[in-house]
Amino acid sequence: MKLLIDMNLSPEWVDVLASKGVDAVHWSKIGSPTAPDKEIMEWAKSNSHIVLTHDLDFGAILAATEAEAPSVIQLRFQDIAPDRSLQLVLDVIARFQNELEAGVLISVDESRTRIRLLPLR
Repeated sequence: MKLLIDMNLSPEWVDVLASKGVDAVHWSKIGSPTAPDKEIMEWAKSNSHIVLTHDLDFGAILAATEAEAPSVIQLRFQDIAPDRSLQLVLDVIARFQNELEAGVLISVDESRTRIRLLPLR
């Protein structure tokens, strides 16, 4: 499983996830920092990456296009620093590994996780 870290999250996520055995790359190492979300989604789909983001636009793109990929994990809480929210992300990855590989939108906040299978209709 490979994660693509969106621009609205710190590049620190890459090293923190790597220390836990998760393959990740930050968008700033791949494309333009001002690239539209649609371009990020297309790259993630073409390169079999799951998008990790704090941006609601990715869910909207999945819904509008009825896409079956890529999977998206949306962080829906304020403190998105890796040292504060890493365990939540790792728990989601472990708990929903099969679903993430199949195609889902997962919204994570401090108290619950919501999962929707793709395509969104």
